[in-house]
Amino acid sequence: MNENLDQIRRELALLARRKNARIIGCPEKGMPSDWQPHQVINPVDGLPFTKSTVWHYIANLLENSHQPIEEIILSHPPGKRAFVMHVDMGSAQPKLYIKLQLGSGKVIGRSFHYSEIEK
Repeated sequence: MNENLDQIRRELALLARRKNARIIGCPEKGMPSDWQPHQVINPVDGLPFTKSTVWHYIANLLENSHQPIEEIILSHPPGKRAFVMHVDMGSAQPKLYIKLQLGSGKVIGRSFHYSEIEK
């Protein structure tokens, strides 16, 4: 399973770096999302993430093997897999929750927001 997650991590990072390969989940297509990069402060520059910087940040996290990634099974769409990271943003910030899904040569952003559960 670890080798499989390592391969998935590399694929997600590669797709996250390609502008034409990244999309946000769409409730109308059965893929609800909670994608709020503009409400999360980028620890690199202290400014909110933009549409572009969010994907580069995600790719950097995925390429850093120290950031754990967890596979989950989605309810919407039923049975599909997604991959989750809980990122420590420092003592003054709640953890960051990131959920990504793979789909036909695309990375689908499903969640990017401060965690409501963990701090």
